[in-house]
Amino acid sequence: MKDSFGRPRTPSPLPPALHQRLNVYALMAGATGVSVLALGQAAEARIIYTKTHNVIATNGIYGLDLNHDGVLDFLIQERGFPFSSSGYNGLGAKAAFGNAVVGSTGLAAALSSGAPIGPGQHFISTTSAFGEVMFNVACSVEEGCSTIGKWGNVSNRYIGLKFLIDGKTHYGWARVSVQVQARSITATLTGYAYETVANQGLKAGQTSSKPSVSHSSSKPSELPNSITPGSQAKSQTQQPKSLGWLALGSGRP
Repeated sequence: MKDSFGRPRTPSPLPPALHQRLNVYALMAGATGVSVLALGQAAEARIIYTKTHNVIATNGIYGLDLNHDGVLDFLIQERGFPFSSSGYNGLGAKAAFGNAVVGSTGLAAALSSGAPIGPGQHFISTTSAFGEVMFNVACSVEEGCSTIGKWGNVSNRYIGLKFLIDGKTHYGWARVSVQVQARSITATLTGYAYETVANQGLKAGQTSSKPSVSHSSSKPSELPNSITPGSQAKSQTQQPKSLGWLALGSGRP
């Protein structure tokens, strides 16, 4: 760079105090950029929660679409088979292809609030039309009545869910209360949720995710960490929209 006379101009060195101040500003700007980036990544982790009220009575069925993409992920089904001298009622959870529920030996677990749902749990799935058994009541004149499962007369228990979105594994839950009167089983679905980040678990009943980044020097921005698409009470049974994977038989599982 030259002056007005065409002579080379030598840059004047900055005073040490000013040079130090500019360095501090540069470090602060860089740290702020990193924090904003990390905060944006943390905000991507969200739990999508849907509050609802659906009653599934005798021979009722509810198609559960966890992420509201129009594709059924699970069915919650009650099937009753009365006979002249005996009767059978069952409540089950059926998973679409590639999906599964927490449980063992064909029985869906009745999880308590706060139970972990994720890669560390045991998931089961079957090709049976009835799916995984939640609760059964079977009666006969000769043998009387017998029950199976842990869902009899429970309030606000959770089905642990594993399902696929675009080929990636996600985890969620469905909150169900069950009433049993003699051979009659009535289930009430009151809410469900799932984690938007693939392969990341959550807890039964969890409805929001907390950002992993915190700021000690300033008040953190309030970020929406749960989405409630809205709810609508339904007293009737919801029929499934997709029958591609649904082949419901009429026999016992």
